[in-house]
Amino acid sequence: MCGRPLRARERESEALSAQLNAALTIAAFAGSLRAGSYNKMLLRNAQALAPAGVSVAEIDISDIPLFNADIEDPPPPPVARMREAIRAADALLIITPEYNWSMSGVTKNVIDWASRPPDDSCLDDKAVGLAGCSSGYFGTARAKIALLPVFVFTGMHVLDEPMVHVSRAAERFDASGTLTDEQVKADMRALLEGLAAFARTMKGT
Repeated sequence: MCGRPLRARERESEALSAQLNAALTIAAFAGSLRAGSYNKMLLRNAQALAPAGVSVAEIDISDIPLFNADIEDPPPPPVARMREAIRAADALLIITPEYNWSMSGVTKNVIDWASRPPDDSCLDDKAVGLAGCSSGYFGTARAKIALLPVFVFTGMHVLDEPMVHVSRAAERFDASGTLTDEQVKADMRALLEGLAAFARTMKGT
């Protein structure tokens, strides 16, 4: 009689272990439309730096229009595809530049579209990691500060540590866009590993 509950607990433990070790997908976008964006370069290098069992899937945001409630229902096809990519993923990685001490308008526009409709947002309860590149010395730290209340309001769960903020970005990539800075590579690996672990923990709970 006592052995049956024990076997049930063992099966539950095995199922949880399998869930926590399953492959994960991190959807990601860079909040810039510029062809030579350092933030886009960082995203594409992140795909090669992801740990085993984790894939980083870039979301194409190039055709997403400015948010306009008049065209919200049904949403434009690029918006629908973006929302589905975020909803299907286990976590979200946002790589944003910093404009005027805040996030870029492109980053905010994607979040605004993704947060709709408010009763069925693809952002709700989503694990999110944050990185960014700037040409200056602060490495998008102020963009992070601007994003934190947005994450709270939209129901996302932000990975507090690490966040990656790349300063003097022009020195970190070669002419082909390959990340050459070993410390930034290590920081991105730590971010992706931490985000994957965070997403697995959220799935387990």
